[in-house]
Amino acid sequence: MTDAGFRVADLDSRSLAKQTSRLLIIPIGALEAHGPQNPLGADSIQAEVTAAELAPKVGALVAPPLSYGVCPGAAQFPGTVTIRMSTMALLVEEVVAEFARVGFRRILLLSGHGSMQHMAALREGGQRAMAHYPTLKVAALCDYDYVYELRGKEAPASDGHGGFLETSRLMALVPDLVGPERPAAQLTTSRYALHTPTREEWPESVIGDTQGSSAEAGRRIQAHVLDRLQRLVQEVLPE
Repeated sequence: MTDAGFRVADLDSRSLAKQTSRLLIIPIGALEAHGPQNPLGADSIQAEVTAAELAPKVGALVAPPLSYGVCPGAAQFPGTVTIRMSTMALLVEEVVAEFARVGFRRILLLSGHGSMQHMAALREGGQRAMAHYPTLKVAALCDYDYVYELRGKEAPASDGHGGFLETSRLMALVPDLVGPERPAAQLTTSRYALHTPTREEWPESVIGDTQGSSAEAGRRIQAHVLDRLQRLVQEVLPE
């Protein structure tokens, strides 16, 4: 999904050693239900594509993705695979520390999945890696922090997981993977409840009304995300 010149996995060892960039983007996703219209890999897809588009704008390289995450909220739906927070934090710590060992000094953990537990694990892992390498700078965020800035503008304020904004974005990024159904659903349990929602509380793995989702809206959403990410890198991970 990324140009060969920006993908760490496509470089040989000597070519990587010659790279002057010390900024690395690690796309992080999940395998999780996002309604009958969107692929299970929606979070990973969005993170990978966004990392590929962001890399040339900020002079970064892109690491192979981490494509599993902490997503117990959608565990009731077929296809969702969730791992423990401790597993995620340890994975992030070790991967980030290894990239620091080979010379990267600025690392952006770019997640397409934004559950509170998942993001807490990313931050913990990143902070532990920084403790090993004092000159290392790490930033961790879910790009939906920026997508949801468009609630009340591109979509209703109640839009969420697998809803209008996400379906539209996927229609722009991977149109062949978005199906024809356009469900509408809401999560009725409190966001602070610790149990996995039941089918009565969440009948479909969607929050919002996906009617009217469009690739045109998705392109506007993606442009907004890239602009905000570019500014973030400049502010938080400067050279």
